[in-house]
Amino acid sequence: MLIKRKQFIQLGSLATASLMMPKFLKAFEKPAMVPQGNKVLVVLQLSGGNDGLNTVIPYRNDLYYSGRPKLGIEKDKVLSLTDEAGLHPALTGLKDLYDDGSLGILNSVGYPNPDRSHFRSMDIWQTASNSKDYITTGWLGRYLDAQCKGCDKPTQALEIDDVLSLALKGDQMKGLAFKDPQRLYNTSHGNYFKDVMASHKEDHEQPVDYLYKTMAETLSSADYIFQQSKLHASSTLYPKTEIGKSFQTIASLIFSDINTKVYYVSLGSFDTHVNQENQQQRLFAEMNDAIKSFVTDLKSNNRFNDVLLMTFSEFGRRVSQNASGGTDHGTANNMFLVSGGLKQKGLINAMPDLSDLNEGDLKYKVDFKDVYATVLNKWLNADDKNILGKQFNFLDFV
Repeated sequence: MLIKRKQFIQLGSLATASLMMPKFLKAFEKPAMVPQGNKVLVVLQLSGGNDGLNTVIPYRNDLYYSGRPKLGIEKDKVLSLTDEAGLHPALTGLKDLYDDGSLGILNSVGYPNPDRSHFRSMDIWQTASNSKDYITTGWLGRYLDAQCKGCDKPTQALEIDDVLSLALKGDQMKGLAFKDPQRLYNTSHGNYFKDVMASHKEDHEQPVDYLYKTMAETLSSADYIFQQSKLHASSTLYPKTEIGKSFQTIASLIFSDINTKVYYVSLGSFDTHVNQENQQQRLFAEMNDAIKSFVTDLKSNNRFNDVLLMTFSEFGRRVSQNASGGTDHGTANNMFLVSGGLKQKGLINAMPDLSDLNEGDLKYKVDFKDVYATVLNKWLNADDKNILGKQFNFLDFV
């Protein structure tokens, strides 16, 4: 059986999974129990440009309702946080986290000269580049490059998805993307892939040599991840949604001996040009229920202080609603920070100033790269300046 390069690339999920090198995992073949204090970052990407103003709502601001006469969340439905700000009514679990001091909210996060293209703005966020620069490595991929070079027990990153995001692609090291450890394991042990590997003895075409090598490495990785995921299977009840299953997988791995430092997961699409109310309500309900179960799981296993969950979206939406019951691409947005280890809680900075806009858009007050620098330096104990290419300001939420 002769497999050519084009066919090989089309093998499906394992083509993505092969992005992780086996030495990433071989170092942990003799696992030690992960102690409390081993910090973990979980990044939740709200794909499509979530509407931040209907997420953290300035429900006492008349300018909010005048710009959104039909789309604004009614005052009596808002989950009040302060006299000025509240949460979307679907985010009841996040309201509970706010009340117990486990939620931090950063407002007006963005970057200079914002881009309203989904693809370009997402690249900027994932690479931590300036809006005029184009970078081919992600900020977490460069973290892997920096932390894993020459290490006998390198850290690693896992994405719960079928495709690896640019954020986790470094120059030398990359994360691994998969939806489910058991599905990855079952796929890797199917007869088809065994036949592919057996055929390599007859195929000496140089362009596919590397692909065969990385596939073999992935098969080893699949076994290892599957075994680790079974060590501490979660007993917490999670919702049966995709995001719920993803967070359950992340929890089972956090509780295992795999010692992964970064997990990445996405939810969307939040591109609500039309019918925003129903779409955002549905997505927020899924997100809320998944995070609620995840936090319950972490607390019951004494790991909540060691895990930082951070949300972001590539941009916010415009302040005024459009004519289709939605909102169009905007600029600055809010970020949620969830952890038992926060040093700053609640509303960390001021709500957006709706009287001071840039052509109808919110002005950014916090550079997202300051958030990244803080997480890298203070949470992951990494060289943020080397990873991000320059020194950014540290914030005080951790």
